[in-house]
Amino acid sequence: MEKSYRRWIALIAMSLGTFMGLLDVTVVNVALPTMAEHFNETFTNLQWVLNIYTLVLAVSLLILSKMGDMYGRKRIFLASIVIFVIASAVNGMAPNLLILNIGRAVQAIGGAGMNSLAMALVASNFSGRQRGLALGILGSVIGMSTASGPLIGGYLVGQFGWSSIFYVNVPVGIITVILTIIYVKETPSYGAHDRIDFAGMLLSAATLFSLIYGLIQKEGHPHWNWTSPQVAGWLVAAVLLFAVFIYVEAHVKAPMVNLEMFKSRHFIGTIVVAFTLGVAIYSFNAFLTVLMQNYIGYSAFQTGVRQLTISIWSLLLGPITGLLGARFSKKRMISLSLFVGGIGFLLMMNAMTVNVSFGQMWPAMILMGITNGMVNPLLNTAGMEGMAPQEMGMASGLINVFRQIGTTVGVVGLGLIQDRHYENYLAGHMGSLAMPSAAKAAIHKALVAAGPFSGHEIAFSTRMSKMPFAHALQHVVVSAYTGSMAAITLTAAVVLVISGVLAALLMRDQPAARG
Repeated sequence: MEKSYRRWIALIAMSLGTFMGLLDVTVVNVALPTMAEHFNETFTNLQWVLNIYTLVLAVSLLILSKMGDMYGRKRIFLASIVIFVIASAVNGMAPNLLILNIGRAVQAIGGAGMNSLAMALVASNFSGRQRGLALGILGSVIGMSTASGPLIGGYLVGQFGWSSIFYVNVPVGIITVILTIIYVKETPSYGAHDRIDFAGMLLSAATLFSLIYGLIQKEGHPHWNWTSPQVAGWLVAAVLLFAVFIYVEAHVKAPMVNLEMFKSRHFIGTIVVAFTLGVAIYSFNAFLTVLMQNYIGYSAFQTGVRQLTISIWSLLLGPITGLLGARFSKKRMISLSLFVGGIGFLLMMNAMTVNVSFGQMWPAMILMGITNGMVNPLLNTAGMEGMAPQEMGMASGLINVFRQIGTTVGVVGLGLIQDRHYENYLAGHMGSLAMPSAAKAAIHKALVAAGPFSGHEIAFSTRMSKMPFAHALQHVVVSAYTGSMAAITLTAAVVLVISGVLAALLMRDQPAARG
């Protein structure tokens, strides 16, 4: 009884670590306007407060997963929390943007260790049906953390200022450290005496850096061609580095990543689902937030409250999925849940009218939330099945990496689709507006330059609203935006349906054990 009690307190510690690490991917979004004013910096410069965290998090995940497998997951998990807490305190006190960016990079290293090792620690601290339940709860925490950024960030910034989003990590982190030391059971050090695969670590970091940085470059400059050296150069480098990484890992005695893992169709299925969750569900949060704040007019906190319609399902369904996964086919539940999400995005597409409101969107948001609340916990459990104990940390790291890459690909890919539809609509409808040609050309150029995220500010500015053609212009801009939102929701629906089919084809209910 006492051991079971200790395990569940250990789960609280691992859940807190995961929540902090993932929350800091999105919580900064709502603080950027306040930061811009505080540091007297442009929004473009402040984007790196977001991007540097995403970049370093992705680069560090596999390295820290391997270090946890080799030297003890609890030990590396603890070190990651300490790094995260210290960096959070530095960020809160940052006197300028340079120090804040450096602090965010260091903070991401700690976040990567917490995220990649929490799942493996849960898998090694629990067994049998309790493992499925515990991984389900951790999955619900993952789902909640990524979706609750606007709510938590909006409240903290509104009540205590931008620095509070970092300072709040300090007391929570200290509690997590204490609980981890007392209650989390250490795992064996697998391969602690093996030679460290420095080449594999360097190549994996360089590959992920090149891929994510290339995508970030494209996101920041949507009108650059994919063949532009600033984009294509990084992506080609990622492909070449990945090829060298595969060669090195196939020939070293103790590789960072055991390539035999990828001979399992089941594991391939889990990382495909993780990737598509990032592409469709997690990346869409950014577009939904802009729609609610910039176009409908909700505050950051009001937006966060309404987005609970999505995130609350992770909290409600996480523990239930653990119990269901022990009795029913995880593969079928994952596949069916992805189809439910596809239906949700189709409903969201239908809601994208010029008079779009929360009242029209909430049924779609509920279905999206159910998909996230069901798939994430089941995916964590399924990803660990069939893995040897010494591979669980790396399996967890790979699932997290593909989820993170999927999110970045989704933000860029869906953003490009939105940009194209938005600009095409403007080009086709601006000509019919009754306004001077010179003014029409200038406003059209300004709207395209601002992009779909900021076009509303131009069309509804005080100066523009006084013009005789204001109402017609505003109708065109809102129609362009909602039409572009319909395009990306249709794309997300297709992605989830394809993912559901692939999950059904690739995943297995009882994969063969490895090791």
